[in-house]
Amino acid sequence: MARQQTIGIMIFVLAIVGFFLYAYLLMLSEWSPIVLQLSVLMAVGGILGVISWIGYNMATSRPSPSSLVTDDK
Repeated sequence: MARQQTIGIMIFVLAIVGFFLYAYLLMLSEWSPIVLQLSVLMAVGGILGVISWIGYNMATSRPSPSSLVTDDK
C-alpha cells in the first residue's frame, strides 16, 4: 500500500475516533460545560481569525493595476 493511502486511512480513523471522543466528552462526562465553552470559543476565534487575516491582507497589499484606472471625462 502506498504511503499516501496509509496516511489517508490514519487520518480517516483518527477523525472518527476524535468525533466519538468529542461526543463522549460533550454528552456523557462531567466536563460537558467546559467542552462546550471551549468548542464555541475555538469556533468564534477561528472565524474572527480568518476575518482579521482577510482585513490584514487587504490593508497591506498593493492595489492591482486594474484598480488604478481613472475615469477620463
